[in-house]
Amino acid sequence: MGLTYSYDIYLRPQNVAGALAALTELAAPDLDGTPLHVTLPGGDRIALPFTSQFGSDPVDCTTGDDLELDTSLLFGLDDAVRAYADRPGYAPAADGRLEVGYIYATVRFASAHHPGYASMEFWAATSAMSRLFERSATVRETFTGLAAAAGGVCCLFDIGDGSPGEVCWLTGETLRAPIGGPRFPDVDTLVAAWPDPGAG
Repeated sequence: MGLTYSYDIYLRPQNVAGALAALTELAAPDLDGTPLHVTLPGGDRIALPFTSQFGSDPVDCTTGDDLELDTSLLFGLDDAVRAYADRPGYAPAADGRLEVGYIYATVRFASAHHPGYASMEFWAATSAMSRLFERSATVRETFTGLAAAAGGVCCLFDIGDGSPGEVCWLTGETLRAPIGGPRFPDVDTLVAAWPDPGAG
């Protein structure tokens, strides 16, 4: 079994539509041009340049079901991204960013850590991509930047081994703080640092 590392962003449910719009700014060009139409809880509708379970049929999440996306995202170059690109079929785009996909994204409208918050989980599809997630400062900055743009409260790096992960962004603060360390001895301590999801 390969490595399955992820970046997980936690945000208020009312910010999900804006977060998905911000995510489209990171999307690689959609070659077939077929948008995915998604209806969110509350009735907001958004068109995304991705697929869901590799299809483009409209997705209705009004009952609160998770939204599954297959994404290809663009990342700026650093040494880790250049090393990842150093193989056949990979080359930076004209703007100097590299397309990385598929990255599997799951939007949960009630997160496991706090049902008052939603989460967006971005899972690497391969072990090589997982190592890229771990090693690349640019990839980390992309996901923490998305958390900030989406009005998120927290971004975690998760190595998928059942451990609670590492906090890499918290309400505007960039950090590297393992859950289980002195600052956040457990997940409950981390969640207690998040503001009331109903406020603002």
